[in-house]
Amino acid sequence: MSLLFILFFPLVIGAILLVAKPKQAFAISLIASIIELVATVLVLQDAAAAENGLVFTKPWIEEAGISFSLWVDGVNGILIALCALMVPFIVATTANSDKANNSQYQGLMLAMQTALMGAFLAKDAFLFYFFFEASLLPIYFLAAIYGGENKNAITFKFFVYTLFGSLFLLIGLIYVYLVTPGSHSSDIETLYQTAIMLPEHIQGNLFLAFFIAFAIKMPIFPFHTWQPDTYTVAPTQATMLLSGIMLKMGTYGLIRLVLPMFPLGIITWGNTATILSVIGIIYGSVIAIQQKDAKRLLAYSSFAHVGLMSAGILSQSLEGIQGALYQMLSHGINIVGLFFIIEIIERRTKSREIAQMGGITQYSYVLTVAFVILSLGSVALPLTNGFIGEFLLLKSVFDHDMILGIVASITIILGAVYTLRLIQKTMFGNFSRITKDFEDLSSAEKWVLIPLCALVIGGGVYPTWILNLTEPGVQALVSLLK
Repeated sequence: MSLLFILFFPLVIGAILLVAKPKQAFAISLIASIIELVATVLVLQDAAAAENGLVFTKPWIEEAGISFSLWVDGVNGILIALCALMVPFIVATTANSDKANNSQYQGLMLAMQTALMGAFLAKDAFLFYFFFEASLLPIYFLAAIYGGENKNAITFKFFVYTLFGSLFLLIGLIYVYLVTPGSHSSDIETLYQTAIMLPEHIQGNLFLAFFIAFAIKMPIFPFHTWQPDTYTVAPTQATMLLSGIMLKMGTYGLIRLVLPMFPLGIITWGNTATILSVIGIIYGSVIAIQQKDAKRLLAYSSFAHVGLMSAGILSQSLEGIQGALYQMLSHGINIVGLFFIIEIIERRTKSREIAQMGGITQYSYVLTVAFVILSLGSVALPLTNGFIGEFLLLKSVFDHDMILGIVASITIILGAVYTLRLIQKTMFGNFSRITKDFEDLSSAEKWVLIPLCALVIGGGVYPTWILNLTEPGVQALVSLLK
């Protein structure tokens, strides 16, 4: 029942906020997200103590073999933790803003949390697909109602594009489900046993269907065209949900569904998918260097990071999957903090244009230090959380294909270029016309940034406990690939 609680509790509170519209929506939303975090920690402790994790199963569409089945193991535990950890920070970033006590805004964020948790918790493939699609609704309304210029056209493109991609996933799931023995079952472990026995050409086609769906969600080159505009136009909290958590549904789908189901498909198409992922790393980094809008720069940065995660996962190695899971957590922490800093700057200057900034460090040392720490985590400096995952990912890609590994490693240089440029142009030098009266951080803003910085350093100094949490589940998954 604890799994049901962490799944539906945010939705219940979100529905109350949407319907009742209380005046203290921010306090209710923040308290609810903290309760969700505590409950999730307790669930993860129980899952770690249990030999095979936690499982909850009830018939859903019994005649069709579809169940309402949830589980927690070493693979999805880190993503459930990411979702529960980041939402309180994302809610807290609305403090002292016009969205703080907007009950509709807060309710949609909590509804989004349930959809994300559902995708990570699902043990039934059709239940996964249900939450995979359901996550589009709250994020669509957040972006379409509260977004910036040209929000309707950009948000509509995002919705249609990702919905179209999901159809490939649905078709592939239906095919594998129909060839399961007996009266059919959509349990993920049953699909493993069925799909792995399919002929190579069928596995190849199914790999393409699943990969396209997940590549659009992450996104991977060349399926990324919706991402920069959507990240830029959406309100900051929606962008945080998209980049910090939602894109991980795609990388998680690769790990949970694609790798164990289509080993022959990976032999056929895996190298092509890896090449596209590596192209995305370089392309995203090069385009990020050229950006004039700070938020858009971070959008391309996120695009480059997810390309490395995808390449590492497709290496099918323990290091690649472990590194991807660790990097999902690290990237979520870092990117949420960085987007918040850009919002802080925009609130005070009414601009995100990098060329118009400068000298902010003269007014806020804490903001500068936080920006530097989060940025160094993003570029994988040793002793930061980003270094652990990126090192494992690059090693896995290098072991898989030396040439691709060398090309992928260029991201270290390019990432440093656009990140250090962003810090230099915004924080240092002489103050500009729009930064000359820059206000120091409020207490609420410090309460968000300081813990995030502590997580960046803590994750880099002591990564063992996270790697130990994921290793049993990843070992079991890798054993299926041999």
